[in-house]
Amino acid sequence: MADFWRGRRIMVTGGRGFLGTALVRRLIAAGAEQPFTPASREYDLRTHDGVSRALRDGRPDVVIHLAAVVGGIGANRENPGRFFYENAVMGTQLMEQSRLAGVEKFVTIGTVCSYPKFTPVPFKEEDLWNGYPEETNAPYGLAKKMLLVQGQAYRLQYGFNVIHLIPANLYGPGDNFDPASSHVIPALIKKCIYARETRAPFVEVWGTGKASREFLFVDDAAEGIALATELYDDPEPVNLGVGVEITIRQLAETIARLCNYEGELHWDPSKPDGQPRRAVDTTRASAAFGFRAKTAFEDGLRQTIEWYEATTSSVTASGTSGG
Repeated sequence: MADFWRGRRIMVTGGRGFLGTALVRRLIAAGAEQPFTPASREYDLRTHDGVSRALRDGRPDVVIHLAAVVGGIGANRENPGRFFYENAVMGTQLMEQSRLAGVEKFVTIGTVCSYPKFTPVPFKEEDLWNGYPEETNAPYGLAKKMLLVQGQAYRLQYGFNVIHLIPANLYGPGDNFDPASSHVIPALIKKCIYARETRAPFVEVWGTGKASREFLFVDDAAEGIALATELYDDPEPVNLGVGVEITIRQLAETIARLCNYEGELHWDPSKPDGQPRRAVDTTRASAAFGFRAKTAFEDGLRQTIEWYEATTSSVTASGTSGG
């Protein structure tokens, strides 16, 4: 991929975060110069001025928009207005100003939360408009889906090269373990390790355990985004995933085993399960730009657990398990 990346200026919003760090590492390995990664404390992308200065300072040929205000089920329930507004205004302004600045290609990262609540598994891209998203995630999911609409409209009217990628739930080293906003995998790892260290007899887990999810290792997601940025030029959205579905109960049992926690899992059915099932069809990504995830799930979980234990001096019991 070196020929594509060489000489192009790349801006990655959210480039210092969980996915962004992995993507920047992948782009440099592919031959790109150090991408411009505007920090939120210096460039508030929710404002016209912040977006304008980022584009002026970065002078990008390609913009990859990863920055998002996001969290698990608990955070989504507590912040529906904020999650809708900040994600919508950030992406909308950035795309418009990128077009005006002459950016060559704009890559939006959507969310699997955009799919209707009862989408048949595996989720196919053409199912996106067949219903309303699961209620706890809907404001965030719809804000992201509007960027798909904007990109398609801009391609049609202005010839602006915008692509829209929809990754499955991400996990891996460097994930967010903050109990106020973490997703299900880091929340469960945090709880199981704390319970193991304190010899707690049980770990409480949100929901019934019947809901299912699909999880994509962060380095695989970075690979998919890099391939799509180079090779994909089409208005239709593309899923990035593994094509493997696992129930939350199976997930919790697997994480407990890998964390060497031997206590019980206590399920709290008063807490929401979120979307009943979630797994994506990966056919389009494979056919369009040759993407196939490579990391076996338990290998990825082990790497995530090892990273957490190596970088955390102390753990706390609090945290949700919604995702």
